[in-house]
Amino acid sequence: MMAQHKKSASKLPLINDESRAEIDQWIAKYPPDQKQSAVMAALRILQDQNGGYLSEDLIEATAEYLKMPPIAVYEVATFYSMYELEQVGRHKICVCTNISCKLCGSDDVLKHLQQRLGIGPGETSDDGRFTVKEVECLGACVDAPMFQLGDSYHGKLTPQRIDEILDGLD
Repeated sequence: MMAQHKKSASKLPLINDESRAEIDQWIAKYPPDQKQSAVMAALRILQDQNGGYLSEDLIEATAEYLKMPPIAVYEVATFYSMYELEQVGRHKICVCTNISCKLCGSDDVLKHLQQRLGIGPGETSDDGRFTVKEVECLGACVDAPMFQLGDSYHGKLTPQRIDEILDGLD
């Protein structure tokens, strides 16, 4: 006897009206039969909606909304470093460790952050305030070493400059 498969309930209610409207703006930029081209924007929007990370249900909702196989959306979400699959701190610090930043001292940036915050790459502070992440090129080599904090880039980092930035956060 073959197992009966229940059709799972729609995941679309996970996408709130504001996010759906923003995703629809991105979908409109592509030909009607290419709505999956909006997958990166949709994941960013839903990650923001969810407080900084993508749950499995949100990945599945994205797939359903864009008419894509869930595995295809999961592949995008796991390939790019801007997507998170676990909750991150209120302030996510993405330290570039690619060649230009490495040659200009990104290892020192990571050491200073570890000393200052008590966490290393891939970790979140116990109070949930900070997450430190090593990332590939952020495209700001002229300001190496640099990191991205939220939506802002900070370059030509020194321990003093890092402390000034961190001291200015809530």
